[in-house]
Amino acid sequence: MSGLTPDDYPEYSQFIANKKGSSLGFGSRPALILVDVCDAYFTPGPLDLRGYQKAAEAPASMKRLLSAAQAGKCPIIWTQTKYIHPKIRDAGLLAKKNPALDEFLLLGDGDARGLKFLGGMEPSEDGIIIHKKCPSAFFGTNLLTQLHILGVDTLVIGGACTSGSVRATALDCMQSGLRAIVVSAACADKTREDHFSNLF
Repeated sequence: MSGLTPDDYPEYSQFIANKKGSSLGFGSRPALILVDVCDAYFTPGPLDLRGYQKAAEAPASMKRLLSAAQAGKCPIIWTQTKYIHPKIRDAGLLAKKNPALDEFLLLGDGDARGLKFLGGMEPSEDGIIIHKKCPSAFFGTNLLTQLHILGVDTLVIGGACTSGSVRATALDCMQSGLRAIVVSAACADKTREDHFSNLF
């Protein structure tokens, strides 16, 4: 976790200041992953997160992260949640739980709905794009294999949503033997509580 201080959440300052866990810190070979940085979360629609101020500000921090990673010649990964079945059956039970996932449906006429990457954060020619069906960027993908090939031992994480795909990706990252660095200012969720409780 990066950037979370007691001043951000004064009512929880005691818990933030007295964390029981230790910080893993960075390893020697970091990569940046931008999780679902797409129009669905930052344009009008059922998944729009911008009602929470820090979420509305998050894309600016994501862009700074991206610029820093590019300047440091770090590997950069973009994830994209994408469904192709017209009834989003390829989402499994997630489709029953959250009908708004049809924002990630690639329609037959090429209409990508909310799939489009946010302006200014489109993947580069040499970037890695991970297409996923579930919250975690690791589940059902070859992300871990690609990270191993690149020699990556640390994954810097930004994107949306903090309580969903970011959290799931961070957890699977650590469980896969990699260091997860979640940059709080570069993550977004619908509410202050959702954002905080999944960072602390």
